[in-house]
Amino acid sequence: MSVRRVVPNVRSQAVQESREFYGLLGFEEVMNHGWIMTLASPSHPAAQISFMAADRTAPVVPDLSVEVDDVDAAYAVMRERGAEIVHPLQDEEWGVRRFFVRDPSGRVINVLGHR
Repeated sequence: MSVRRVVPNVRSQAVQESREFYGLLGFEEVMNHGWIMTLASPSHPAAQISFMAADRTAPVVPDLSVEVDDVDAAYAVMRERGAEIVHPLQDEEWGVRRFFVRDPSGRVINVLGHR
């Protein structure tokens, strides 16, 4: 399994203001579902940051998203190792398959793959 990208998720009620602020640093909006917005660097598209008011289908806003090439394999490894699964593996209507797992420091990680 390999990591494709890592994206910090910022819980924010000021999503539009964040878009304007980070736009000053050169970020551009690449996704906006209303409840989550992702900005990326035009010159390095994998350099991203997401802002979330809440997660639409999960119980918590994750601290970090890690996109992997095989989310099912990642899920199997985490379950095998006894990691705390915060949100079960599922397909989302916006084209990702994902689950949430808690890391040793207590942070919630959104592990995902695009379908």
